[in-house]
Order: sequence, then C-alpha cells, then structure tokens
Amino acid sequence: MSERKYQIDAEENRKFLEEVRDGLLAFGHRFPSPQGGSYYLGDDGTPWKERSRETWITCRMAHVYSLGTFLGHEGSEALVDAALKGLAGELHDKENGGWYAGLTADGKVLPTKQCYAHAFVILAASSAKLAGRPGAGELLKEALELYDLRFWNEEEGLSCDTWNTEFTVLDDYRGLNANMHTVEAFLAAADVLEDEKYRVRAGRIIDHVLGWASANEWRIPEHFTKDWVADLECNREKPDDPFKPYGATPGHGIEWARLITQWALSTYREDGEERQKYIAAAENLYNRAVSDAWDRDGAPGIVYTTDWKGEPVVHDRMHWTLAEAINTSAILFRVTGKEKYAQDYARFMEYLDNCVLDHVNGSWFHQLDQNNRLLGTVWPGKSDLYHALQAMLIPYYAPELSIAVAVKQKNL
Repeated sequence: MSERKYQIDAEENRKFLEEVRDGLLAFGHRFPSPQGGSYYLGDDGTPWKERSRETWITCRMAHVYSLGTFLGHEGSEALVDAALKGLAGELHDKENGGWYAGLTADGKVLPTKQCYAHAFVILAASSAKLAGRPGAGELLKEALELYDLRFWNEEEGLSCDTWNTEFTVLDDYRGLNANMHTVEAFLAAADVLEDEKYRVRAGRIIDHVLGWASANEWRIPEHFTKDWVADLECNREKPDDPFKPYGATPGHGIEWARLITQWALSTYREDGEERQKYIAAAENLYNRAVSDAWDRDGAPGIVYTTDWKGEPVVHDRMHWTLAEAINTSAILFRVTGKEKYAQDYARFMEYLDNCVLDHVNGSWFHQLDQNNRLLGTVWPGKSDLYHALQAMLIPYYAPELSIAVAVKQKNL
C-alpha cells in the first residue's frame, strides 16, 4: 500500500478520505425512529432499539446529514428532516421548554436537562438551517433563546451544566465538556447567522480554559464546583466515565486546540499578533496531549485519560480522540506550516486504516483496548457518525470556518 495514502495533500489521501466519508454516510441511514429520535447504532448500523433515543445523538445525526446534503449524498435531506422531526416532537419538552436528555425504549423521559445536549441542538439547527431544511430556522431561534435563558451565564462568561427536567434545580457541577461543545455551537451560530455575539462568547470561554490549562502544564481540568474551582479528584473511583472521567482527557486537549485555532483565525483576521498568541496556545495544548497520550504503552493509539502528571490512567482508545487528532494535526499543519504536524497526521491516518476502521461492517470501532482489540465497556456499537465524518472533511476545508459553512461554500 502506498504511503502516500496517509500523506496530507496527496491525491491518494484525498481519495481515501472520500471513500471513508461516503461509507460513513451510507452506514447511518437507519438511525431514525418512527418519531425521529435517533436510535443508537450497532456494529453493522442496525439500530439497537432497546437503548434510549438520546437528544445529543439525534442532533449529531442532523448535523451529519446536513453535511451530506452539501456533499450530494442521496437521501440526506430526508434523514435531516427525520432528526428535526424528533427534535421538534418526541424529544422536545413542550411543558417546561428545552429538550429532554432522551427517551427510553418504551418512551419514558430520561431525567435532567443537559447543557451538552442543548449545545448540540444549536449545532444541528445551524447546519440544518444552512441546508435549507423546513423548520430549522425556528428550531435555531428557540434553541438559542432557551440556551441564553437556562445555560449561559453572561457575568461568568461560561455555561452551567445540568438542570432537573423542570428547570427548577440547577446541579452544582460545572464542566468543560459542555462548554467545549458550546464553543463549537456558538461558532457555528456566528457563521450561519452572521452574529458576532456568539463568537465573542466563544472567546470568553476559551480565555477561561487557557487560563486553567496554562496553570496546569497544559493539561485541562475538566470538572469544577459551582464556583468554578477545579475538582481534580472528581470520579477517581470511576475513571472511565464516558462524560466525566477522572484526570486529564488528552482527546479534549486536542479538540480544544482545533476550536481555539478556528476561533482565533475567524476573530483576528487583521491582527496577526493576537491570532498567533492563541495559535501558540493551541499548539501547547495539542503537543501536551499527544506527548502524554500517543503510543504510550507499547502500541499505537491515544489513551483515554491520564493523571495530572501525564501518566496513563485509562488505556482504552476511543474513536473520537483519533478523529480529533486527525483534525487538529491537519489544521495546525495548515496554519503553521510545521512538518511535524503533517507527520503526525500521516501516523494517525495509518493507525485509522490499520486498527480503527471497520473494513467489514463499516464505520469506525468506537472503543479498543490498549492492545487495539475491540472493547465495548464504555462505547459498545457505533452510536453515531459525528466525529468520524468530520475527520474526513476538516483536514481539507478552510480552518477559520465552521465545517458546515465551509463544506457548503466548497471553501477548501
């Protein structure tokens, strides 16, 4: 196999990404429930109907197939509309406002209202509006108004995390995972609506994160008290939690680096000094994470978590961390011209091909152990396509734009 298959800007690499992209879009067609909420997909794309239909997965699939409409993937429009039906219908709380975390297989409401899920509603609605899907504009307006009311704290410049279903009790936990996806959602809303208020908000979150990270050797604290005091021992007894793992999550350091770069490029178009300051910080985040997590235990792959000294805690490899590593190495190469990032990209692509791509059933394996054998303790099956599909697009599109805008504009 030609090594050029893994080298960014080689024609073989472009073709490889297009083939994987098309396979992913074909894999996900069976996600919609009759009412539109997304089923969790199994190993071969068959819906696991016994699992809950969750709002964040439904939003991700709306976003994915909005991208599919721009890419000319047949059937994408109907799949976006199905997901929007779920967000306007079974997943929408018409009594208390906002969106349920999800519904169980027998239709019972999953408790709590999650900032994480509501950020994804904004992302899904932004992409679907861009795709011209009916009802998407109204959904985006409602999602932003609800987010302003319940999650965004203008005084702090950060978002809270979890309410009860009725929006009467706010949990004391504060977290950066939800704020990270809020940055992504705000950048998308800013690009789609041409409203810079959301880009400014994203920057306020980013400044907080960089303050915490730079004071912690560029390992990002994830969990906080209600007063935004870092809780570095959170979930020590459950280190592989899918949303609140103990310690540093290198994949998030990598993902933040990409979002910070996007924000800096779009915010400081004429101010090279300020732009470069943030890009340098993004490089610090990325390089710390890759140094801590890549190929640390005798086999390729990015470990899920480390302790605060950079020693691996959970050695499992999650597919999303690889997707973000592909994205960010490509973007940093584009922005800095440093060959080391192109070399990283090639390593990540080779690892994808050899270990993470499911060449038999399609999509990507979502969790592998430290020896790169299939594991299903945290992420069984193949729940959605969001991280994987974006990783097949972001390396070749304009890094200052949200991916849906870039793909629609064919802004390479």
